[in-house]
Amino acid sequence: MALWRGSAYAGFLALAVGCVFLLEPELPGSALRSLWSSLCLGPAPAPPGPVSPEGRLAAAWDALIVRPVRRWRRVAVGVNACVDVVLSGVKLLQALGLSPGNGKDHSILHSRNDLEEAFIHFMGKGAAAERFFSDKETFHDIAQVASEFPGAQHYVGGNAALIGQKFAANSDLKVLLCGPVGPKLHELLDDNVFVPPESLQEVDEFHLILEYQAGKEMREEWGQLKAPHANRFIFSHDLSNGAMNMLEVFVSSLEEFQPDLVVLSGLHMMEGQSKELQRKRLLEVVTSISDIPTGIPVHLELASMTNRELMSSIVHQVFPAVTSLGLNEQELLFLTQSASGPHSSLSSWNGVPDVGMVSDILFWILKEHGRSKSRASDLTRIHFHTLVYHILATVDGHWANQLAAVAAGARVAGTQACATETIDTSRVSLRAPQEFMTSHSEAGSRIVLNPNKPVVEWHREGISFHFTPVLVCKDPIRTVGLGDAISAEGLFYSEVHPHY
Repeated sequence: MALWRGSAYAGFLALAVGCVFLLEPELPGSALRSLWSSLCLGPAPAPPGPVSPEGRLAAAWDALIVRPVRRWRRVAVGVNACVDVVLSGVKLLQALGLSPGNGKDHSILHSRNDLEEAFIHFMGKGAAAERFFSDKETFHDIAQVASEFPGAQHYVGGNAALIGQKFAANSDLKVLLCGPVGPKLHELLDDNVFVPPESLQEVDEFHLILEYQAGKEMREEWGQLKAPHANRFIFSHDLSNGAMNMLEVFVSSLEEFQPDLVVLSGLHMMEGQSKELQRKRLLEVVTSISDIPTGIPVHLELASMTNRELMSSIVHQVFPAVTSLGLNEQELLFLTQSASGPHSSLSSWNGVPDVGMVSDILFWILKEHGRSKSRASDLTRIHFHTLVYHILATVDGHWANQLAAVAAGARVAGTQACATETIDTSRVSLRAPQEFMTSHSEAGSRIVLNPNKPVVEWHREGISFHFTPVLVCKDPIRTVGLGDAISAEGLFYSEVHPHY
C-alpha cells in the first residue's frame, strides 16, 4: 500500500511540474530542472522544441526577423514586365518534335535547334539561364504551342513586375509598376499594384519558362540527361522590354508618386539590341537615375547575361549611380569575368559556389565601384543569393537591420519554392557548407555553421558581411521568380540610414 502511495505521489508531482511547463513557458528551464531534481524524480524532461537542424534554424530565423524602425511606405518598380508561360521544358521540346542531342550554349537563339542545344546545356548543369530568341515568327509558333500545352500555367513575369507583386503582398505598402503591361498581365497583377495609363499596351509580352525538376518524385529525364538541380531556362522575343521602352514613363511617374524606394531591373533585356542602342540606352539610364531626388535609394536587380561588353558597361556606368544590387551566382561570376575582378579565371562554379570566393568578389565590387571618401558612388549594398546560402554585403554606416534582411530573404526562398506559408521542416533540407573560409584573397576566418545561430557576421575594411544558409525545398513547386522574391523580401526588411 505504501509503495502504491509513493508511486501515486510521484505521479502527481510529475503531473504538477508538467503543468508548470505548459502554463509558465517563460520560466527559465534551469529553475524547472532544479525543481524536478529536488523532488528526486530522475532526469528532467527536455523542454519541447525543434530538434532537427532545419527546425532549429527556422526557429532561430523567426526570432531574428524583425521589422525595421523606419519602414518603406511607397515603392516604385520598373521597367521589365511580361506574362510568364511556365511548363516542363522536356515536354515542350518533345511536343516540338525535337530529340535530345549534344548540349551547347548559344548567347542568342536563332532556331529550334539552338533552343534544344542550349536547353540541354543548362539542364545538364541544373543551372538557370535566360536567352533572346531572334526569329520572331519561329518564336511566335513555339509560344503558341507552349501557351496551349496541357498543364501550362500563366503568371506575372519580368523582374520588375515580380518584385512589385511581392511588395504588394504587404497591404501597408503602395506599389507603382512601370513596364509594358498588356491585358493578361494587368489581370494577373495584385490590386495593390498601380500601373500608370502610359504603361498599358494592347498586346502582352510572353516569356517561355522551361522548368526542369530534380526532386526524387518529380525528376525529369530526357534521353540520358537528368537535371542535378531543379531550375529553369527562359527565352523570349521581347522587343518592348529589350528596348526598355518604359524607362521614360517610369522616371516621369516618380515625381507624382514620390517613392521612398526605387527598384530598377531589365538591363539584361538589352542584349538583343545593337551595340549603338545599348550604349545610348545605358547613358539614358544613368541620366534618369541621377534625376531621382537625393536620399531615395535605388536598387538594381541583375539577371542572366552573356554579353561581356554590356555587363562591363553596366559595372562601370550604372553601378556608381545605384544604391543596392541583387544578383545570383551565375551573374556574380559573369560580372567578375567581364570586369576582370577576383577569381575571374574561374570558368564556372564547381558545385556550391565557394563562400570565400563569393565574399572576395562582393568585397571587390564595393571597394572598386562602391561608395568611399575618394569616390562619388552611391553603391553601398549587395544582396547575393544562391541555392544553399545568401550573403548581404554593406558599406558600414549606411544600412541597418541587415541581419533580419538576409534571414528574411533566405526564409522566403524556402517557403516560396515549396509553396508553403511557413517553413515546413519535413520538406526542406540544410545543404549549406558546414564550415568555410570567409576569404581566399587574404587570411580569412574559418566559420563553423551553427543552426542555432544561423546568421554569421564578419567585417573587412569597412564592409560588413551577413551570411545565412538556405533551407532548400526538396521538391520545389516553382523556381521562377525566386531571386526576385528574395531581393524584395531583403529590401522590405532593410533600413537605410536617414543621413543617406
